[in-house]
Amino acid sequence: MTEPRSLEPDEWEFWDTWMRAQRLLTRELERGLQRDCAVSKAEFSVLVTLWRAAGPEMRVGELSESLDWDKSRVSHQLTRMENRGFVKRTQYGADGRRAGIGLTAEGRRAAQSALLVHAGNIRRHFLDSLTPEQASVIRAWSEQAVDGLESRRGEGVGDGAS
Repeated sequence: MTEPRSLEPDEWEFWDTWMRAQRLLTRELERGLQRDCAVSKAEFSVLVTLWRAAGPEMRVGELSESLDWDKSRVSHQLTRMENRGFVKRTQYGADGRRAGIGLTAEGRRAAQSALLVHAGNIRRHFLDSLTPEQASVIRAWSEQAVDGLESRRGEGVGDGAS
């Protein structure tokens, strides 16, 4: 293992600017969902995951895994969304013993609307400001970072596993 070393001042400045840009972009995208669609980021995540599911419903455990949320968080979020009429709980599987979740007609409408609005906001606040070359570099770096971090996660590095 290599010795840890501090960052140079210009590296700290670069890091701080990168983190601030992410926070501002995330904040603006979340505000857009709330303002234009009346859905939170968490609701959007659930709506889109269910919208993109292979079938009309998912097991709650699959939803939890897809979102990388603990089951308690998913359960609380689904209760709130059920109260808003976005989702319905179902019996899942041939034996009907596993809890499933699916979109209601209102949930499908909310998902479609939010996807279009969110795509427009992503385009306006992020993609339109990049040259094709910048987009290519960011995509390549992002894929590299995801691959590296996910492979470390699979090895148990950084998740409390020994």
